[in-house]
Amino acid sequence: MQQSLFKQLFWMVILWGGSVLALAAVGIFFRLLMSAAGFKS
Repeated sequence: MQQSLFKQLFWMVILWGGSVLALAAVGIFFRLLMSAAGFKS
């Protein structure tokens, strides 16, 4: 029982980290796209 709890927690952390990295990548991509289009912040 304890092992499956750790495994579930491990997968939740992996998925959360992956989603954070994916959102960061999308944000950087859009920032590059906007600067390429001539929009400067």
